Amino acid sequence: MSYSDRFKYNRVWIPDNEEVWQSAEITKNYRTGDHVLHLLLEDGTELNYPVDPAPLPPLRNPDILVGENDLTALSYLHEPAVLHNLKVRFVESKLIYTYSGIILVAMNPYKQLPIYGDAIIHAYSGQNMGDMDPHIFAVAEEAYKQMARNNRNQSVIVSGESGAGKTVSARYAMRYFATVSKSNSNAHVEDKVLASNPITEAVGNAKTTRNDNSSRFGKYTEISFDQRHQIIGANMRTYLLEKSRVVFQSENERNYHIFYQLCASALQPEFKHLKLGHAEEFNYTRMGGNTVIEGVDDRVDMMETQKTFTLLAKRAGSSNVYFSSLKLEDKHLNIFCELLDLDNDKVAQWLCHRKIITASETVIKPMTKLQALNARDALAKKIYSHLFDFIVERINKALHFSGKQHTFIGVLDIYGFETFDVNSFEQFCINYANEKLQQQFNLHVFKLEQEEYMKEDIPWTLIDFYDNQPVIDLIEAKMGILELLDEECLLPQGTDENWLQKLYNNYINKNPFFQKPKMSNTSFIIQHFADKVEYKSEGFLEKNRDTVYEVLIDILRNSKFHLCADFFQDHPVPISPFRSTITVKSAKTVVKPPNKQFRTTVGSKFRSSLYLLMETLNATTPHYVRCIKPNDEKLPFEFDSKRVVQQLRACGVLETIRISAQSYPSRWTYIEFFSRYSILMTQHELSLSDKKKICKTVLQRLIQDPNQYQFGRTKIFFRAGQVAYLEKLRSDKLRQACIVIQKNVRSWHQRKKFLRIKQAAVTIQQYFHGQQAITATALKQAWAAIIIQKYCRGYIVRKLCQLIRVAAITIQAYVRGFLARKKFQKMLKEHKAVILQKYARAWLARRRFQNIRRFVLNIQLSYRVQRLQKKLEDQVDDKNPFMFSINFLSMHFFYCESITFLVMRNKVCVCACVCVCVCVFWDIIIGLNSQGVQVLELLQLYVNTVPCFYFGFVLTPGERILLPKSYSVCSFQFLFFNRVLESQFQSQKENYEKEIEALNFKVVHLSQEIIHLQKLFREENDINDSIRLEVSRLTSENMVRFKYYRDLKPRGVVVNMIPGLPAYILFMCVRYADYLNDGDMLKSFMSITTNGIKQVIKEHAEDFEILSFWLSNTYHFLNCLKQYSGEEEFMKQNTPRQNMNCLKHFDLSEYRQILSDLAIRIYHQFILVMEKNIQPMIVPGMLEHESLQGISGMKPTGFRKRSSSIDDTDTYTMTSILQQLSYFYSTMCQNGLDTELLKQAVKQLFFLIGAVTLNSLFLRKDMCSCRKGMQIRCNISYLEEWLKEKNLQSSSAKETLEPLSQAAWLLQVKKITDDDAKEIYEHCTSLSAVQIVKILNSYTPIDDFEKRVSPSFVRKVQAMLNNREDIPQLMLDTKYLFQVTFPYTPSPHALEIIQIPSSFKLGFLTRV
Repeated sequence: MSYSDRFKYNRVWIPDNEEVWQSAEITKNYRTGDHVLHLLLEDGTELNYPVDPAPLPPLRNPDILVGENDLTALSYLHEPAVLHNLKVRFVESKLIYTYSGIILVAMNPYKQLPIYGDAIIHAYSGQNMGDMDPHIFAVAEEAYKQMARNNRNQSVIVSGESGAGKTVSARYAMRYFATVSKSNSNAHVEDKVLASNPITEAVGNAKTTRNDNSSRFGKYTEISFDQRHQIIGANMRTYLLEKSRVVFQSENERNYHIFYQLCASALQPEFKHLKLGHAEEFNYTRMGGNTVIEGVDDRVDMMETQKTFTLLAKRAGSSNVYFSSLKLEDKHLNIFCELLDLDNDKVAQWLCHRKIITASETVIKPMTKLQALNARDALAKKIYSHLFDFIVERINKALHFSGKQHTFIGVLDIYGFETFDVNSFEQFCINYANEKLQQQFNLHVFKLEQEEYMKEDIPWTLIDFYDNQPVIDLIEAKMGILELLDEECLLPQGTDENWLQKLYNNYINKNPFFQKPKMSNTSFIIQHFADKVEYKSEGFLEKNRDTVYEVLIDILRNSKFHLCADFFQDHPVPISPFRSTITVKSAKTVVKPPNKQFRTTVGSKFRSSLYLLMETLNATTPHYVRCIKPNDEKLPFEFDSKRVVQQLRACGVLETIRISAQSYPSRWTYIEFFSRYSILMTQHELSLSDKKKICKTVLQRLIQDPNQYQFGRTKIFFRAGQVAYLEKLRSDKLRQACIVIQKNVRSWHQRKKFLRIKQAAVTIQQYFHGQQAITATALKQAWAAIIIQKYCRGYIVRKLCQLIRVAAITIQAYVRGFLARKKFQKMLKEHKAVILQKYARAWLARRRFQNIRRFVLNIQLSYRVQRLQKKLEDQVDDKNPFMFSINFLSMHFFYCESITFLVMRNKVCVCACVCVCVCVFWDIIIGLNSQGVQVLELLQLYVNTVPCFYFGFVLTPGERILLPKSYSVCSFQFLFFNRVLESQFQSQKENYEKEIEALNFKVVHLSQEIIHLQKLFREENDINDSIRLEVSRLTSENMVRFKYYRDLKPRGVVVNMIPGLPAYILFMCVRYADYLNDGDMLKSFMSITTNGIKQVIKEHAEDFEILSFWLSNTYHFLNCLKQYSGEEEFMKQNTPRQNMNCLKHFDLSEYRQILSDLAIRIYHQFILVMEKNIQPMIVPGMLEHESLQGISGMKPTGFRKRSSSIDDTDTYTMTSILQQLSYFYSTMCQNGLDTELLKQAVKQLFFLIGAVTLNSLFLRKDMCSCRKGMQIRCNISYLEEWLKEKNLQSSSAKETLEPLSQAAWLLQVKKITDDDAKEIYEHCTSLSAVQIVKILNSYTPIDDFEKRVSPSFVRKVQAMLNNREDIPQLMLDTKYLFQVTFPYTPSPHALEIIQIPSSFKLGFLTRV
């Protein structure tokens, strides 16, 4: 599409008297040769716009491109497009910053905005220019980054007219440098640099009709940095102080702030000696008619500056010196002379007289009243000028540094181009300075354009741009305006009229940039780069001379007040530090006459200082901030198009646009182009693998003219209008697709409706036709048929019912019989089981009774046998053994009978007892010799009572034969019994001998052990003496041992070990000291332990695994000290064995507090390292990465980044964040970190993710879209799934993402009706009112089919939110830390079962 084509429905801009430009829509296609353009205005008015011979009106950009962050990204680049884009951003989106290429355009909102906090500074720190929304911090970050990266000095040039916000912008830039480059020294240089601003504002700023705090001087502040890029000092240079304000103020203006601050503090003790009064009492402070600024307390402001200035009050009284009738006793003259320590007579004389020196004589001539007033005012201006320079000098001394400056960043706060109804010498100098700055700006822009083209390998063609060198030559070259002015000042009789006549003679009709007004003979016009300015010549010579009579200077030079005297001494001219660098010279040679007086004129001074300034700026990389005043009434967010356009033309923004428009203003990367315009590509083109080749093929097909675009290495360059054309093609394609979809949907809907109507019609017709065919016969037949059907159906149903009933009864009979039989079988089995249990239980009871009775009988028998044996042994010793035996046998015959009874009842069990008895009797009989026969007879009788067969089975047949015949059967039995007893006694003997031998062995072993213990006991005294000497040696050795211990690597050492094993080992050492009851050893060990942990944390402050390892072990060590402290509250869950291991002698509560503080310190460092590792991934992964494939959440902006703003960061995705979280989690688990601590750490990380993402969303207008809200919600779901997978739902981490989740919802929800506003108010409870309004204002449609949020809807939501009592803070504090708690968790491991692995190499430790 050619730029000259105008089709129906295209929108254009036409001039308008009120709004400068007005939008209109073409209602009829325009063809070449047509004389009018048929337009429809936005208010519905039709207009025939003449285009012959007038040029065609400029085209309007598509709505999708309106509101861009960078004006150069607009497809159509011209004045109305720039103005409209600024208006949309400022009025509707409430955004005050906009890029225009390398310029930052700053609109003064006349309202405090929450966009300058430390959180905002940290958000912009480290970001590339263009990644975030435009901001003064982005420009400051770019300057700081280029300084750090390239080691090149930088300059930030802030300009604009009075009231545009220059001072505030420069202040925020310096605050940014002071914040991001904090030094570790105690000098606090950053605070000193920032503290200089209130001082300079007090003495150099004043209230004007346009601004309550207008800077009346130019200021260039050099902030010096060392090699670590930290601030080490600063230096300030000032330019063209408005001295005339000291003695004159226009209506509704004030003098410099410091005078009113002093007057407001007149009653303070430190100012009483200055004899001050109210500001209304002095001429110099009441000329403007208003001495008070609404909302400003001068006395409070004075508290910030009162320690610095005393001399200011010493010249305030001179304004009340009147000359109608000057007397020596004049009150104000006396105060003036007293404060400055001057001679009253001389001051009074030379204020009213002047000395004229000629070649032959000296004449003293009285002055007229007007001359005296001028002399007084000149003296006042001179004193204030010297005072101002003195204050700046003192500030520079305070900011002076002793080290070597590595680089610096200069901040230039200077007046912008000015044009008033009456323009004088001050405006001439200001506009001269802006001409020089504009020239430097044009050259820099041209240079950057050339660098960009060369970088992308695009053929470079010379771009025509405005060169204002002729205007500069007109002012500063030989025989220029300034030289003629200085020349006229040399003449004693020089006047403004003579000087103006010289200008007319030299430049009228000779220089196109100089003109004479038609209706004035006292003015001249200069065609500046911004506009024509008419200067009134009156006062030029006086202001340029700035003359103070030499006699008055000598009087002040001889003042006894040393500060005043020093003001008027000769000082050497400062030398620029950049004389060897690039300079800007005029085309014509500037003559510098040697005359001293000529060099000291204001014009020559200003030209010299401007020369030094340009020399400095050309030796640095400049960054531009253009401040715009949106309206003269100082109303917040009100846009006056006329005033804004005037300033845009004056500040060079439109010149930048014009230069950009002449080449290829729109520049998109290949990826951005492919993502945006893939809908215009064919299937064949999409099948190609190389996206760069695809883009080239598509462009060659869509845009036939190859001169309308260029392919660079990384970008595609478009001429003006081509992006709009592509947007139109894209919109047409989408509109066509929408039409097709709508066509099919509507077709389906209508067909469905048609079929439904058709079916209804057929049904109606059917009933209607049937109604006509019904007759009486048909009705009877139908009724008869119904009757027949009734009886037939009744018969069939009854038959079926009977059949079902019979079947049901049969089934019930069989089922009941089956259940009865099953119940009977069950009862029978239970009865049999009861009988079996009865007999079994009886048998078991009898068996248990027999066993008990048998056991009792055996015990009784054994006891009786023992008694008999003892009694028998006693009787053997008696003298009549035979009688004893007889008595014994007789006495125990009863027992033998009992034995016989037992034999009958229990043949086996009693056999042994009988054998014992018989053997005893046998031994007795053998001992009786001759009397044995009688006894044997008695024994035979006894034996006969026992059946022999009970004994006969014992002997073998051979043994029975061997027995003597005289002994009968019982004799053989006694022999057998004897052998049995002998064998039994022999076995018992052997057992006893073995037991005796074992006991003897134990006795010997115990004897040896006793001897060893006695030896140890003897040595114990010697050991106790050497322990104290050993403690000192161990103290030094412990450090070496702990060094190895603290350097344990978490990986490979603690794997598969008990969690917190090092902590248990440390506690064992503590318990050993407690075991020895050695307080010195314990104190030394605890000190070494804590210091060692601190040292290892300090050495590995960035090692996450080491921090995790020692956080876990410090926590376990702290729990061990609690668990074994002996305190009841910590012993409740201990086992008895663990309670036995509690400390006995020492209370370690003090050391527990030390360890707790140490653990908190480690935790904070631990969190800091995790945040540092994951923070670079958050914005790319959560905000920029497209998790939902096929749904692009952002549109390409075409923003042209600086060549230095290279995106050198890695590409992170949501997967990167999840992997990093998993790494943190696995490491913490591996090191045995307590579950509660782990949850707290995860909660802190999730808060950081949500806060950083939300803060970036607030500062990135291009991210505030519906599709991006879907992407963010998808990423949040991934994080929630991760929490669920790790079983961390109870950590409250999900709740920290609630503000981000609500922001994503807000981007997706409908924002049109009142119900939508109410839903937003009720749902977004975690977002503050400021944050909600910010998102609504920043909402950016991705396609033409989406609509911006209307300002009326935003106002509705804001009205609802006014009832909330929340903090009006935009950014979340990413540095906020939740309070950490260390829960007490007793260890389940007993100390005695813990084994120290050999891999620890802790062989010097021994177990107690």
